[in-house]
Amino acid sequence: MTLYLKRLILMVSLVLAGSATAEPAIQARDTSIEEANRQLVLTFYDRFFNRHDIVQAAKVVADDYRQHNPGVPDGKAPLVDYFTGFFKSNPQSRARIVRSAADGDLVWLHVHSTNGKDDLGRAVLDIFRVKDGQIVEHWDVIQDVPGKSANPNTMF
Repeated sequence: MTLYLKRLILMVSLVLAGSATAEPAIQARDTSIEEANRQLVLTFYDRFFNRHDIVQAAKVVADDYRQHNPGVPDGKAPLVDYFTGFFKSNPQSRARIVRSAADGDLVWLHVHSTNGKDDLGRAVLDIFRVKDGQIVEHWDVIQDVPGKSANPNTMF
């Protein structure tokens, strides 16, 4: 066997061995659970941010809810307290869900949030983690909707 062939066999063996151990196992998706999680979040979001029925909506929020928005504290009770005050000061606040998706235990919402008919609002990407029928974690990215855009596309 030539030196070249020995090296080639060694390289192929190393590549195959590395790919067998480096690849994570692919888990099958359970789309029925994903859809149930998406519906749970959609219902919560409408009750909470549109109807301002905070206490009823928060029944699906875990007591030890983890919040990644730096302006809102962790926990269900602090979440309810924070938004009770916010909605009292901002009764016209509404959030229109433009699109939603789920993957595993995560649910994404693309939202147009406004505070009255003359408010251009904000584009919001909310990400919720759901576990055992409860919202346990939340992240968001928020961007103001400008009066003028450099292109003809909307943010929605």
